[in-house]
Amino acid sequence: MASERQARLADRIRVLIAERLEKGLRDPRLGFVTITDVRVTGDLQHASVFYTVYGDDQAREDTAAALKAATGMLRSEVGKKLGVRLTPSLEFIPDALPESAGHIADLLREARERDAVVAGLASGASYAGEADPYLKARDEDDDEAD
Repeated sequence: MASERQARLADRIRVLIAERLEKGLRDPRLGFVTITDVRVTGDLQHASVFYTVYGDDQAREDTAAALKAATGMLRSEVGKKLGVRLTPSLEFIPDALPESAGHIADLLREARERDAVVAGLASGASYAGEADPYLKARDEDDDEAD
């Protein structure tokens, strides 16, 4: 579990990087980037920055190259604004959230289709045995005979 200091530092790094990317880098390869999450190690020496890119595969590759080229500059800006003794190293990792969300949406659609098929089969079905398979309470006449 992350400590409170780790969480605060990660949130601050996320905000600083997002603000800097919003201002823009002088790299034409940089696409429409969203910083989704930042995770900082327990010793506060390394930060993993997760991001998503709007666009096709080429835009994702170009943005990854642009972020890798700008890592040093982004780290120095984060270090200046954080005010900590040691600035964590930055690692940019493409977030798989959009792909997994699309996969989950496909699975839910498939489940709804299967439920509709089962409901269609059940609407015309009849019981295999009696309509009411549960035992009934015995009549009083049967109780006296025992």
